[in-house]
Amino acid sequence: MSLKLRIVSPERIVFDGEVESVLVPGTLGCFEILKDHAPIISSLEEGKVEYTAKDSKVHFNIKGGFVEVKRNEVSLVVEM
Repeated sequence: MSLKLRIVSPERIVFDGEVESVLVPGTLGCFEILKDHAPIISSLEEGKVEYTAKDSKVHFNIKGGFVEVKRNEVSLVVEM
């Protein structure tokens, strides 16, 4: 595993752990976050978030939110 992912919503912590990749619905289009991704802060629009962890893919829908990437740590604040 190469990324630390934390996903939070106003109601709860959705996920907190190690993953290989994260796919998010950015305002200008979907993009994938892999190890050593450049630092970024982006708004998210309604769509599907998908992450790969331990040979399984998990996906769920969001209504919007934000993502921040820095030093192989990915933080998502989402509305579900």
